[in-house]
Amino acid sequence: MSLGVLLVEDDRELRATLRAALDVEGYRVLAAASLADARALLAHGQGVDIVLLDLGLPDGDGEALLAELRRTRSTPVIVISAREAEAPRIRLLDAGADDFLVKPFSLGELLARMRVALRHRGTTARAAITRYTHGDLLVELPAHRVVRGGVDVHLTPTEFKLLARLVRNAGQVVSHRQLLADVWGADFTEHTHYLRLYMGQLRAKLETDPADPQRLLTEPGVGYRLVEGED
Repeated sequence: MSLGVLLVEDDRELRATLRAALDVEGYRVLAAASLADARALLAHGQGVDIVLLDLGLPDGDGEALLAELRRTRSTPVIVISAREAEAPRIRLLDAGADDFLVKPFSLGELLARMRVALRHRGTTARAAITRYTHGDLLVELPAHRVVRGGVDVHLTPTEFKLLARLVRNAGQVVSHRQLLADVWGADFTEHTHYLRLYMGQLRAKLETDPADPQRLLTEPGVGYRLVEGED
């Protein structure tokens, strides 16, 4: 199952960039632009495995949310902030933050620090598979690029999201419920007809014979499996 990230960041552009990058890496991202939004998402009960917390929010300081989290949860918290002074960093780390990352930062460093913070809490987050090859098929998730036989293949956003979910678990069966929850949302876990429709569309674009698929395989009564990629 995908690990849940609560991203609390009021900068719209940075929030969108981080959300898209984390989605490619296989995380399930809940995004909040304020303390109120973050509290609502936490209260909703959706699984949050790690929090990325900005400090300067429109309705208060992220430090307040850190204090609330530490009273009730052991969820790892990484503070992401433009504040470079040493004293605030020390105070927040003493208050229970697992790490403090000063903006601007690289995505690679953020991901590495997330893996460390999760590992310290007993959760393993391996680097995601973001490039897949099989025969004449190439999928590059960060670039949102799919190539078959040297020709770019156009996928709709939903088709790409479904394929990306299977790429990240290439060689493994992903259940109907998990695919529906990750691609369409938790309210759609019974809508298996969505999967049949979009899987048919993907096969039409990625299989030599869609009626006899060799890559996007059906596991009857369970889910779907993308065959393991080639090195």
